Amino acid sequence: MNATTPPVDVVGRTGTVLRALAAHEPGGATTTAVAQWCGLARPTTHRLLSALAREGLADRDPDSGRWLLGPELFFLGSAAAARYDVTSVAHPFVRRLADATGESAFFSARRGDETICLVREDGSFPIRSHVLSEGVRFPLGVASAGMVVLAHLPDTEIEELLARTDLSAAWGEQHRAEEVRRHVALTRAQGYSVNPGLIVDGSWGLGAAVFDADGRPRWALSITAIEQRLGPDRRRELGRMLLREAHELSRALQRRGPSAYSS
Repeated sequence: MNATTPPVDVVGRTGTVLRALAAHEPGGATTTAVAQWCGLARPTTHRLLSALAREGLADRDPDSGRWLLGPELFFLGSAAAARYDVTSVAHPFVRRLADATGESAFFSARRGDETICLVREDGSFPIRSHVLSEGVRFPLGVASAGMVVLAHLPDTEIEELLARTDLSAAWGEQHRAEEVRRHVALTRAQGYSVNPGLIVDGSWGLGAAVFDADGRPRWALSITAIEQRLGPDRRRELGRMLLREAHELSRALQRRGPSAYSS
């Protein structure tokens, strides 16, 4: 390597590959799919996956050949859970929302430029959306949780994110920068976000931000339902309910202390 050749960020690439595997759970992903998701060459991706498999951080289904998250991640996660897991605090709030509304309710955490779903509880209504479940990630600005977290960030951070991320490339023209800004304005005006079927037609969502002690949006509570069950009056009713629960959950997590903020 000469002085002008930048070093290869192996740790960064490894992290990206692991996030790609998480995004493709539970069915797993082919080497090509992981490479495309990460923006890496296929041979490079295969070398990284093989190295992760040797360490137990990735696994490969012998029948399908698809790559999956490895067992070692479970043990590592279990060791870190006492410090970072906030789901025990959030779970009663999510369950209460599901019971009160009959819909599917969720708790998501911000992680960098994404939100990741940590808790899902289904209500009594038999028709459900399956867009979101535990472990699923969406970029900030996509889905109700990502929308509401983004909307509560400072304008400078929003513009920086839109400058480095073209959401429309992966999520459609309804996620162009000007549309994202419009949703930010609407979310700020009403306090909660509304996803009017932007990911799956007919599957709507509402989200409310959950804040840390510094007033930063670290998490979100959300509800999904079919469009027919989210008319204007019920949206307002559920939006107010979400805001109340999010406020109480914010207080509960703030009492837990700074260890909750790394989620």
